[in-house]
Order: sequence, then structure tokens, then C-alpha cells
Amino acid sequence: MRIAIGGFMHESNTFAPLPADLNRFREGSLTYGDAVIPVWQDASHEVAGFIEGAGAFGYELVPVAMALATPAGPVTDEFFDHFTDALATGCRLARADGVLLALHGAMVTPKHPDADAETLRRIRAVLGPKVPIAVTLDFHGNIAPQMAELANILVGYQTYPHVDQRERARVAAGLLARAVRGAVRPVSYVAKPPMLLNLLGQDTSREPMAGLMRQARELETRPGVLSVSLMAGFPYADVPAMGASVIVVADGDAKLARTGAEELAAAMWSVRDRLNVTCPRPEEAVRQALASTRPPALLIDLGDNIGGGSAGDGTVLLAELMKQKARGFVVVIHTPAGVAQAKDAGIGGRVEITVGGSTGPLHGDPIRVRGSVRSLHVGKWLEAEPRHGGRREHDQGHTAVLDLGDGNLLVLNTHRTPPFSLGQLTSLGIDPRAARAIVVKAAVAYKAAYAPIGGEIIEVDTPGLTAINAARFDYKRVQRPLYPLD
Repeated sequence: MRIAIGGFMHESNTFAPLPADLNRFREGSLTYGDAVIPVWQDASHEVAGFIEGAGAFGYELVPVAMALATPAGPVTDEFFDHFTDALATGCRLARADGVLLALHGAMVTPKHPDADAETLRRIRAVLGPKVPIAVTLDFHGNIAPQMAELANILVGYQTYPHVDQRERARVAAGLLARAVRGAVRPVSYVAKPPMLLNLLGQDTSREPMAGLMRQARELETRPGVLSVSLMAGFPYADVPAMGASVIVVADGDAKLARTGAEELAAAMWSVRDRLNVTCPRPEEAVRQALASTRPPALLIDLGDNIGGGSAGDGTVLLAELMKQKARGFVVVIHTPAGVAQAKDAGIGGRVEITVGGSTGPLHGDPIRVRGSVRSLHVGKWLEAEPRHGGRREHDQGHTAVLDLGDGNLLVLNTHRTPPFSLGQLTSLGIDPRAARAIVVKAAVAYKAAYAPIGGEIIEVDTPGLTAINAARFDYKRVQRPLYPLD
């Protein structure tokens, strides 16, 4: 039994101006053919689960291609056409009995508001209707119902932070192997309650989302149900399929799949008001952090959530910390030009650098900072533990650490890097436990790494491309009515 494996993963923020082109995927991960295996086999990612499945379920691996980039604006049509052609051609030449694909579910291009479904259409077109396809999807996927017509099996992550990617991939791989052998006849159904969930309410450790996940697992125990995936959706994509969904895969029983999916979708709708969480504004949040008796206080910069496609150079919380004369803070800012200045000054040199403002004043005004260069780094590290995103190899580009005085550290990096691993700080010689306050440019995904060392966690309603309040955005293409917009 030959199984082709590959993937194309991007979370596209349609409000973000930075496009995801070839260079963005090269910065992330872009591999073809046999090169896929060494990059991903030891990761906590779904592609690692596909690879592991070969031994567990008795199939021969045929690696095709894998592309991943940090969330940003839409993927360029040029790169999309190139890579989908590589995937489709590779799957055709593999002469495989089945295909395992890692897709995100919230990828957008200028021509394709549902780029994941378009990827599936192109692969299905070259394979024909008989070759089974199993797809893994990010918990934040905006899943269009037609995806269930293009793939036989759809399996989504069920944790946020995403720490079950490899596990869910094994579920998909096992179902595909059984389908190829004729042991099951999987059919999928996608139900979509008309609701948008903000990222804080999507946290799977927080009620009522935690309770909905328990219902999903209970539904999986019913006879004939093969898999259940509750999908929260990605609110920063202005596309028709944006919003929550439920996927049920059943064994040859389309009615069972539909009934189960609609039941869980109704349960989501019943708690919709509790799934949208509010939080304090910057001034109050910083005041709470400085008064906290449980350091380090984590200030969660929701409006500049890099993992949601934001710029990573927001200055709102940095400005407020400086205004309130904070001591002992750590802030990471994406500032390639600042890194170059620090390198020119050298370790111990004094610098005066402007940070922020790459996307205009949306994330705060540019700030002039003064300090000494504490250290310089290449910005690479390995993450041994399962973390959101599942990656093992990390690269934030050349990095400088500035000492601003009063125990305050400003980290400047060259690549936009979500704070999914403590290695982003510890690889620079920074002990996060010793900080008084840490600004974390994320929403929930950081928790797998930061929550164990954090004292008080303070989520902050900051402005930006990933603001937690959906009313800040001008949606034009989503299906209406959509709660809480209507």
C-alpha cells in the first residue's frame, strides 16, 4: 500500500498588507520529495504523524512536498499555482493508493478565498474519484462544506494551543489505511453554525469550549462515527467560509455524519455569548501587571498576535510600560533595521533605535529607544517539547538584545516569530522567570510554553490586525447574518 504525503499550510489574515510569497515560505519551511522526511519526522507536527503512520499502519511512504509559512496576508497567486502544481503532479506520479495532506483550512489568495478547497480540487482532478484522500486541518480552519465532497476524511486538531497535531495525524492516517483496505467507507459532513468566535473563547482549556470538546469526544464513541472535529475558525479572514464548524466522519452513513455534526453545531450556538471574551485596555492591564505579586506577569498583546498574521512590531504595550516606569520587563519587537544598527555598534555599544510603525500607526506609533547592546545572536534554536505549531527547528533571524536600563530588555529580531517556544528567549541567555513582566504577542497559542512559568496572565485589548474585538473590522465577504456581528 503506497501513501503519498504532503502539505500546504498558511493562515491568511486578509486585513494584513504583507503577502505570503515564495520568500515567506522559504523563511518558514519549503521542501520537496525525500527532503520532507528529515525536516519533519522528529517534529510534533502532523507530517510527523503521517511518517509515523507508515510503521503503525503498514504503508509505504511517498513524500511529495511540504510548504509552511508564518501567518501573514494572503498567499500570492503565483506561489499558490506553483506549489499546488507540485503537489498535484507529485500525487499523480506517486501512483499512490491514498493521499495524506496537511492543510490549514484558512489559506486565502487574491483569486481564491477558499484556497484549501481549491488545492483539494486540483489534486482530486488529477487523481480521479476513486483514490481516497485524508486531510488534517488546523483548529482555526474556516472549513467550507464542499471540502467534504473533495476529501473522504477530514480531521482537525482539537487543542488550542495546538499540541495534538501528531496525534490527530495518526487518526487520519489510520482511517485512510483502513479505507484503502476496504475496512471502512468514510464519508464526511461539515456543519456551520453562523458564528464567529474570538480567539480567547477558542482556548480549549476554558469553558465553555472545554465542555464542547468533551461533547465532541463523546460523540466519537457512537457506533459508526469514525472521527469528530470541532473547528473554531479564523476570524481575521474576510471570506465566505469564515467561522466555526463541526466535521463528522462516519462509516458509510451520510445521515449519521450530518446528524452528529448538526447536533454539536447546535450546542456551540447555545453558548455563543460565552465564547466571546472581553479583556482590559493597555493602561489598566500594565497597571495590573506592575501591581502583581506573582511575577512574571504575562501581558498578552492580542492586537499584535504574530500567529494570527500581525506585524510583530506593535509598540502600544512597550509605550505604556515605559510611561508607567516599569522595571524588569522583556519585550520582543520585529525590527530588522534595528538589528543591523545593533550589529554595527557591537556588544557593549550604545544605540538609539526607532522601533515599530512598519504597518503605520495601527499597532502604535514608532518609539525611539536608547540602550546598550547586551548580546547578538543568529536566532536559531531547537524545541524538544510539543508546542503550538509542532515545529522543532526555529529561526527568528539575526537577533539583538538591548539593555534599556532598570532591568528592562528589548529583543529585536529579523524574522517575524510567534512566541510559541521559550527558546526564543532562553537561547538569547534570557531567563523569563526572572522578569517582572513579559509582553507576549499572541492570543492563546503561547500557553503551552509560557503558562508553566507565568505568574499572572493579563490578556490585553490592544488595537491591530488581530484585535480581539471583531467590531474593529470591516467585513465585506463573510456570510451574513453572523454572530456577534449581527
